Amino acid sequence: MRRLTRPSRFWESLAVVIVKPLSRLLISRDWRHGERIPRQGGVIIAANHLSWTDPVLLSHFLYDQGRWPVILAKAGLFRVPVLGHAVRSLCAIPVERASSEAVRSLQVSSQRLRDGGAILFYPEGTCTRDPDLWPMVGKTGAARLALESGAPVIPVAHWGAHELLPYGEKKPRLFPRKTFRVSVGPPVDLSGYAGQPAQGQVLRQATADIMAAITVQLAELRGEKAPETPYDPAGR
Repeated sequence: MRRLTRPSRFWESLAVVIVKPLSRLLISRDWRHGERIPRQGGVIIAANHLSWTDPVLLSHFLYDQGRWPVILAKAGLFRVPVLGHAVRSLCAIPVERASSEAVRSLQVSSQRLRDGGAILFYPEGTCTRDPDLWPMVGKTGAARLALESGAPVIPVAHWGAHELLPYGEKKPRLFPRKTFRVSVGPPVDLSGYAGQPAQGQVLRQATADIMAAITVQLAELRGEKAPETPYDPAGR
């Protein structure tokens, strides 16, 4: 039987055999509210982005909650010899940034949702540039996907991946051993946008709601008060 939202058993087993032991070796875990991740059906997992390592660490978390994460990855990765084949085989979706082809990734994501997949979406589009590492103003792709598909959006915040590998660095900081903390929030209530066109102000406000829900979870993890206004890299 064809596995529409998971890799072949070979590639899934290979990824699990490599990632889970390595993850357990490098980090300790503080995972909260994993039961809020739906075990079946199409779902959008919206998360903050701190490090190049957090997609792998979050994938481990989601896998242990019974979901295979379908990750949106930079299209350039798919063109790297060997790595590109592996990323494609693991069911990742290529994203062509600043291109008319960018909409293609949302179309593919929408189909994966209809097939019952769990899409791991980073609404910020890149690692946060906020000086204190709070979530930035998000881009509207996750909100558009949610409003057009009707799939639930589950906000997930994490903390600690940046200590293992800070953004922009290539050498991990292995010692002392880091803790990867994850907190899952309840589904984002987007019912107020039902029946409205998924464009303009509707998308921006829905995106703000999604980012606010992620930020609430991150504030809980950090035990700190989040800024009232999210950082906007565009300076608007």
